Amino acid sequence: MAEPYYITTAIHYPNGRPHIGHAYEMIAADALARFHRQAGRDVRFQTGTDEHGLKMAQTARDRGITARALADEMSGYFRDMADRLNISCDRFIRTVEPDHYRASQTIWQAMAAAGDLYLDRYEGWYSVRDEAFYEEKELVDGEGGQKLSPQGTPVEWTAEETWFFRLSKYQQPLLDFYAANPGFIRPESRRNEVLRFVEGGLTDLSVSRTSFDWGVPVPGGPGHVMYVWVDALTNYLTGAGYPDQGELWRYWPAACHVIGKDIVRFHAVYWPAFLMSAGLPLPREVFGHGFVLNKGEKMSKSVGNVVDPMALAEAFGVDPLRYFLLRDISWGQDGSYSPRAIATRANADLSNSFGNLAQRTLSFIAKNLGGAFPDAGRHDPADDALLAAVAEANAEFIRLFADQSLSQALEAWMRGVFACNQYIDVQAPWALRKTDAERMHAVLGTLVRAIRLLAITIRPVVPTAADQLLDQLGASDRSHAALADDGWYAGQAEQGFRIEAPTPIFPRLEIPAEEDAA
Repeated sequence: MAEPYYITTAIHYPNGRPHIGHAYEMIAADALARFHRQAGRDVRFQTGTDEHGLKMAQTARDRGITARALADEMSGYFRDMADRLNISCDRFIRTVEPDHYRASQTIWQAMAAAGDLYLDRYEGWYSVRDEAFYEEKELVDGEGGQKLSPQGTPVEWTAEETWFFRLSKYQQPLLDFYAANPGFIRPESRRNEVLRFVEGGLTDLSVSRTSFDWGVPVPGGPGHVMYVWVDALTNYLTGAGYPDQGELWRYWPAACHVIGKDIVRFHAVYWPAFLMSAGLPLPREVFGHGFVLNKGEKMSKSVGNVVDPMALAEAFGVDPLRYFLLRDISWGQDGSYSPRAIATRANADLSNSFGNLAQRTLSFIAKNLGGAFPDAGRHDPADDALLAAVAEANAEFIRLFADQSLSQALEAWMRGVFACNQYIDVQAPWALRKTDAERMHAVLGTLVRAIRLLAITIRPVVPTAADQLLDQLGASDRSHAALADDGWYAGQAEQGFRIEAPTPIFPRLEIPAEEDAA
């Protein structure tokens, strides 16, 4: 039986339309999910929206509609984005769904049965924007003496009766878990931040609210709804079939939670503590990625530099956008984008290098060989050297991608593409057509093999274009196992498969003027 691999994004808070950061997280998690499917694993991939909480209630009130109506509308934008960006999720979860209410109330009851919930009065600083409580020592001073959270969001003093979770009880168990599982929090910088926070001491956590009613009702707590993070984090269990622990339960514990660096604490401190309390296995990894900056600046509605990712996908294409985000932004760190940078990268790597390589090779075969696979021809050591270089580049890509070194993996893949372009320029099959047909056949056959291998490897990142290219070659098996199939070429030739005149898989993009790249 294939190894289960459960990967999730954070569920996105839909009190506004999606921005490029949401798209980046979905795309990266999707590429990882596709990669592990290629490796033969039993993958479950979940994304979705987190629709409860005070922010949603306030936004709905300001618009004069119900919170559920707002949730339905705004969640739809995220669902549409997932579809447009070719996100291969197995479930798009919404926290308003009945099975999620049931899962949230079940884990609450499990924490209560462990003696970890008690009723008290909360007084402290709360950020509506972050849906998070902060201690006095964490706050920073803003303009005019305003108190701000560590994220720079306004906080307000809140006082109300709430249920508390005994987070302080789990300080040492968490530290012991981190020590025994050094890869639980990645990258290392995020791990160090979490360690410092937990080592500084944990206070019990307020986990219910009475000041609004848009949330999951607390079992046995009339007038209380769950603090949004108890509800939100439980979505990962809901997607694995909790609490029934039926067929889907094989996916738990999750292999990886892909999240933004600003919510690492919730996933790496609160979430494992809740799971410990409920007696459930902990996820294997929490990966906190960086922010996507607009030409080096953090995006802000007030600054006016927030860009709709759908506009970028429409302007440059989904695959070029996916490739740029994973190639130019080092996974785990902050990185910048601009329309000019997207087009420049896509043209350099995809259009000019890989796309042009495939286009001129397959066009030449379609025109000069009637589309038939080239004969064996006359072998040369350069042929073996190229295929070895491509195999090495692909193996390095697979090793690095498995370790979530995404941009480095794409650099390795490009070395294989560069090797092919150097080979075709030196071997010059267009010249050999007139002087040495046997050698021309060997060169073209070598290139077909290499292009197929490169297309299979890059498929998680640019799935639509890679599939179009593999369709042109008649390559149906697109798994990692297919990379070792030495008999594929001979099989295609024996069946008489013919390559049709191809259309470019990566049309060259117009590079926007700098002043337009906003």
